[in-house]
Amino acid sequence: QVQLMESGGGSVQAGESLNPTCKYSGAPEYRESMGWFRHVPGKEREGVATVDVNGTPRYASFVKGRFTISQDSAKNTLYLLMTNLKLEDSAKYYCGASTRASASFYPSSIGFWGRGAQVTVSS
Repeated sequence: QVQLMESGGGSVQAGESLNPTCKYSGAPEYRESMGWFRHVPGKEREGVATVDVNGTPRYASFVKGRFTISQDSAKNTLYLLMTNLKLEDSAKYYCGASTRASASFYPSSIGFWGRGAQVTVSS
């Protein structure tokens, strides 16, 4: 089992930055890779960024160059630095853990989820 808890969401204006974090715990074999996903009501949950078992990051095309995923294993914390936020980035952001060495951007690759953190971007 893995427990995950996001924090650091909030409301910002377009162009500003946020840095949500995800504290996790649980057996390492259930969190070989991790990622950030987001969900907007009426749409499917989508992958934003993942980090594989070797620490290699991958980004969805719509956030590449603006978001940075990082992980501090000593602190059991996953980060998502979001810069130059756009209106369309407004969503609930979820931290997820996967037993796979490299989680995909499909939510089905994730075995454990946090409760999410709301990010709202306004003009």
